[in-house]
Amino acid sequence: MRLNQYIAHSGICSRREADKLIKDGLVTVNDKPVENIARPIEEGDKVKLNGKLIRPEKKIYILLNKPKDFITTTDDEKERKTVLDLVKPALKNPAYKELRIYPVGRLDRNTSGLLLLTNDGELTQQLTHPKYNVEKIYIATLDKKLSSKDEELINAGIELEDGLMKVDELAFPDPMNRFKVGIKIHSGKNRIVRRIFEKLEYEVKQLDRIVYAGLTKKDLARGKWRMLKPHEITMLQNRGKKTPHIAFQENQRDSKKKIRR
Repeated sequence: MRLNQYIAHSGICSRREADKLIKDGLVTVNDKPVENIARPIEEGDKVKLNGKLIRPEKKIYILLNKPKDFITTTDDEKERKTVLDLVKPALKNPAYKELRIYPVGRLDRNTSGLLLLTNDGELTQQLTHPKYNVEKIYIATLDKKLSSKDEELINAGIELEDGLMKVDELAFPDPMNRFKVGIKIHSGKNRIVRRIFEKLEYEVKQLDRIVYAGLTKKDLARGKWRMLKPHEITMLQNRGKKTPHIAFQENQRDSKKKIRR
């Protein structure tokens, strides 16, 4: 394994961040400074960061259907309920009890739905970096019917305080119910769905993320979690090896079906 991979697999940081740590002279192998990010690490080698021994961690990938009123953080000084409280049973497993996991991205306290937690720093960077165009689908329940005029405005693009925001698709799960709107986006900007509707003077009463990076809530009840299956992990890892355009085209047709369901 290359040195930068070894560090990334320890859960400390992504591979790109590991490159910088190595080049900055903060990493030693067998107590000797190393600046070659591709330096092969063999069994018995001792890798240290700032003098502290590091080891690759066993990777863990947990998919959670987050309920409302849980915050997306690993710790809260106000002692509010966090998403880690929901997945504690997974970490009691002897194979995982020493691992540190983190949410990938955020869902605000009042938003429910899919959230991925992992200790895979490299995958986390891929899924949160804008260039990978990670797909997200939300169902928003509004305080009033979405007018045809505002539907057209959203599809054309809404100017927010941090720039123009265009959605990938807007649809109604039930064509007879315009209070409930399905919205597909790739943006990772903070509170983006709520801000789109607030700009047009709608209150979002409920917001639920039903698709994240190709993962769905199928057979996952609210407040429950499960480990990712091997083929799902491979799918996520391979997203970073494709161009954003190809990744989008592969999921576009399925995403339209999911919104209309």
